[in-house]
Amino acid sequence: MHTDAIKTLVWEALKVSVEAGQAILEVYETDFEVQNKSDNSPLTKADMKSHNAICEALESTKLPILSEEGKGIAFEERKQWEQFWLVDPLDGTKEFVNRNGEFTVNIALIEGSYPIAGVIFIPVTDELFVGINGMGAYKCQDLKAVLKSCNSFDDLIAHAQELPLAREERPFTVVCSRSHMSSETEAYIEELKTDHPDLDFASRGSSLKLCMVAEGKADVYPRFAPTMEWDTAAGQAIAEASGAIVINAHTKLRLNYNKENLLNEWFIVRR
Repeated sequence: MHTDAIKTLVWEALKVSVEAGQAILEVYETDFEVQNKSDNSPLTKADMKSHNAICEALESTKLPILSEEGKGIAFEERKQWEQFWLVDPLDGTKEFVNRNGEFTVNIALIEGSYPIAGVIFIPVTDELFVGINGMGAYKCQDLKAVLKSCNSFDDLIAHAQELPLAREERPFTVVCSRSHMSSETEAYIEELKTDHPDLDFASRGSSLKLCMVAEGKADVYPRFAPTMEWDTAAGQAIAEASGAIVINAHTKLRLNYNKENLLNEWFIVRR
């Protein structure tokens, strides 16, 4: 896909991520009810409001959309897709329910089996992470105010910080899930301590862990617990555009997408 075409698509995605974030905040600021999905994870009205806003806006791009809230598309159909949107309308539902602010809107552009661009918007802090393969990754703060003076992706990145940020003096840092720590992850961290005895540990919810590695605030994010493709695609695009790698923990190959089974293998993100 041509560079200008990708930038135009990403511009549409980041604009709608803000709309979706606003829809989420409208629910977040109320005394919301929590229902259960079939897998017992919490589902709120915010998921669906965000999903609907994103699907409506991205329909004009003419690309198929695979979203967590609309995932029942047969593999026979989607294996034909050359490019498509992979969306998590509300990543970090547990963080949303616990009201710690660490939830995101994730929109990735997939080409073939890999993400080529990603947008992650954090509604509570009004921050955006965005990355395009071969064009770099960026962080933009006060996004709603910045967007008022922007008409394109290039306008936006003139107001953004390129990632990774200048490295501050700090110990080697591993970031892990706030909600899903496995014994395998603990064993991996113990192994890291051999080379990094002063290892520091950070905990974040949702796709913010991938963003921490992209930012350069963490060195590695091991994930030895289940995730789905929509949880990681946007973050992978941003991390890779920042110069990090996202690899299957077993094969050491780049994490891939649009598989028949949308469950990810265990993976490692590192600078």
